[in-house]
Amino acid sequence: MKNKKIPKYPVLRIYFTAFILHFMLVMPVFTIIWVKNDPSVLNSNSLSKSVKTNEKADFNVAITLPNKTESDLKTNEKTASKKTGDNYLGKIIDLTANILLTAIAIIFILNLPFKIYFIRKRHNKIISPDLYKFCRKFLLKIPLINSAIFLSAFLILHIFMLIVLRQKNSFEDQISRDLYSYYLYISLFSSTLIVVFVYLWQKHRTHFRYLEHVYNPDELRVKIFKSKIGGIRNRLWISSALTTLLPLMVVIFYLVISISSLKDLGVMTPEKSKVVFGHYYQSFVGQSSGFYKNLFYINAIDNFLLIVGVATGIIVSLIYLAIFHRWTTHDIVAPVKELVVNMKRIGEGHMDAQAIVRTNDEIGELTEGYNQMSSELNNYISRISRMNEAYFRFVPREFLEELGKKDITQIELGDQVQREMTILFTDIRGFTELSEDLSPKDTFDFINQYLGIMEPIIANNNGFIDKYIGDSIMALFSKDADDALIATLEMRRVLSDFNELRESEGKNQIDFGTGIHTGNLMLGVVGGYGRMDGTVVSDAVNLASRLEGITKYYGASAIISEDTLIKLKNPTMFNYRLLDIAKVKGKKKAVYIYELIDAENEPNRSKKIETKPYFVQAVEYYKQQAFEEALTLFREVEKIHSTDKATLLYIKRCLDNIKNGIPEDWNYIEIFKFK
Repeated sequence: MKNKKIPKYPVLRIYFTAFILHFMLVMPVFTIIWVKNDPSVLNSNSLSKSVKTNEKADFNVAITLPNKTESDLKTNEKTASKKTGDNYLGKIIDLTANILLTAIAIIFILNLPFKIYFIRKRHNKIISPDLYKFCRKFLLKIPLINSAIFLSAFLILHIFMLIVLRQKNSFEDQISRDLYSYYLYISLFSSTLIVVFVYLWQKHRTHFRYLEHVYNPDELRVKIFKSKIGGIRNRLWISSALTTLLPLMVVIFYLVISISSLKDLGVMTPEKSKVVFGHYYQSFVGQSSGFYKNLFYINAIDNFLLIVGVATGIIVSLIYLAIFHRWTTHDIVAPVKELVVNMKRIGEGHMDAQAIVRTNDEIGELTEGYNQMSSELNNYISRISRMNEAYFRFVPREFLEELGKKDITQIELGDQVQREMTILFTDIRGFTELSEDLSPKDTFDFINQYLGIMEPIIANNNGFIDKYIGDSIMALFSKDADDALIATLEMRRVLSDFNELRESEGKNQIDFGTGIHTGNLMLGVVGGYGRMDGTVVSDAVNLASRLEGITKYYGASAIISEDTLIKLKNPTMFNYRLLDIAKVKGKKKAVYIYELIDAENEPNRSKKIETKPYFVQAVEYYKQQAFEEALTLFREVEKIHSTDKATLLYIKRCLDNIKNGIPEDWNYIEIFKFK
């Protein structure tokens, strides 16, 4: 199966959605109860209009305003308005919002390491061991932890509300207390649903998006079945309950709050009975037992509220149905599709296909059974494959391809081929001093960590590593010389990230020099029949190594030869400058050497680009023995870039030649007697 795209790790999306859903569930119900039970909501003007209208219909007055005059209602409305006020609703909403937002902030901080992990992994950046360890330890637990934090926030909210409710002097009147109680009960109901909702959402994302990017398939087989075995039946029960019982409970709740008792109508007249009971009213006319008083009715406003409640229940049910249907379907269908894909891959000869165990239910058991079957089937073939892969780690596949061999079994002693290639040599500066402060184990760990991040860069740029020499890397590029330069620049960028990580761990930063040369070489197999090795033999290899050796002398990060510069297909892609004409140790001929300015860190890179025209012209004057003119230009470079080591070397040479005269054997070639 192809590697999946590294997913994002959103946190706030889940919990802000839950935050909004909570208020969507609570506020409509609470608002209706508030309107129904708090007379202060209705202003005096609306009451006056209602009374005047009802005076034209005596029966309606009897129903809506039994045994009360307009002045009585106005008095009650004003009194209630003074007692209740509107502040308690705002305070409850503010309290709920503040507590839930605080919980969301805590959840975001707790989940920040996971977010950073997936961001760095998505951008192919180095992930620190501590961050990787943290994610492996808590990823499977994070749905439960996040839900527990959200649940704790609701518990704190409701405990606080209960404490306020139990205090006798917390409310100015009974209406405020009743409304506060209603809000508490509705919020308890909603919070239960919301906590289950966020747990299932987070768990679904964790199991179907993130697991395979933190654990390998074998680890998941152990971790998933470590907990209690689950079942699809349980998952379907949860989905059915939340998508069926929830809207049903909402409808029933609205039905309950929309009814009014017939006791509120007072004496039951024939006119009232006719309206309330319709064509059944004759059965209740003259009832002296008061049986009808135990019944209830729904008035026009309550009927409207009931319709609103039913509509709300339907909307909520559709939302939950869409979400849980998607989750449940994906939980079942996705693993089955993965199994089908892996079966096809086995049929195509990919015997290492393993399905990811995501759940511990029947689907998980089916996946585990498939993995065991494919594992047994793959046992022998995988051992052979691993053995071949192990060979390729010692003898690069590209090396065999250059020799025209398909696999390691075709290699014979004496196989050889001549090729023109670009050789890249790198070496860590001051590694001897660095290793003196490390134990042998720490030295190996450091080398492996460093080489481990550099090797993929070379491979991604059409190169392969011929050999490691301690902390040094020798790489070959057979296609374009440009690939070697691009790889060098990427290695420098990764080195910067690597040094940031070391600095955060309290360790010293490191640096390396690079030498690049292009020339003919011989690839072949040397040794005896008891021990053979693939190697490269060429004077070009020695020159690349010597160029790396003099990078420190010139204060350059990377030096390339003229032969490499000539072979570049796109030389304008790079910034470079003529550095010198040098004859390195072991070479009879001198070579023009160039500094790859792009490999420098800022601000050195910008300053060397700025001073490049002065530097190049000054070197030309130097070659022509015009030392005064060369010195003047080198001084200009020094003013802009005082730490340019190559410039300082040339200034010293010019001063020596001006002061002591030009040696008889001077030919502007710098001879190096060290490696």
